[in-house]
Amino acid sequence: MLEGLRGKVVVLEAFQMLCLGCVSHGLPQASRVHATFSADQVAVVGLHAVFEHHAAMTPVALGAFLHEYRIAFPVGVDRPGTRGPIPQTMEAYVMRGTPTLVLIDASGRIRHQHFGQVSDLVLGAQIADLVHEAQSSTQALMQARDTVLGCGPEGCALPA
Repeated sequence: MLEGLRGKVVVLEAFQMLCLGCVSHGLPQASRVHATFSADQVAVVGLHAVFEHHAAMTPVALGAFLHEYRIAFPVGVDRPGTRGPIPQTMEAYVMRGTPTLVLIDASGRIRHQHFGQVSDLVLGAQIADLVHEAQSSTQALMQARDTVLGCGPEGCALPA
């Protein structure tokens, strides 16, 4: 799923339905990010990571939860762990619990990870830095391409 978002900054919010910090802070913050930043530049994705209370965390319950809390961004469900109760993505990303917010740059590298609460101001600045970095990188690639193709302000030179 994340491979299809290459070129965008990805905000990944790992949560559980029964996690008070997720419901009161993590998911509302992810919703604010989703509403604030352009979808062309920033993708917000939820990750329902179940590592406790498995009987209560059914797909039907998750669907009702997402509807009730008006979560407008896509949410995936983490796969169960293979070596214990920690789900696979949580383990791979070395998450300590929920809520965890992960910022992935436009190249697909994890750049920041916040366990628990992070202020909106800090998060907004980190996202803006990554968006600016992605734009600068794209502009540099376009300039290099134009140089190789012989393009300038007047247009591109046609081959003889």
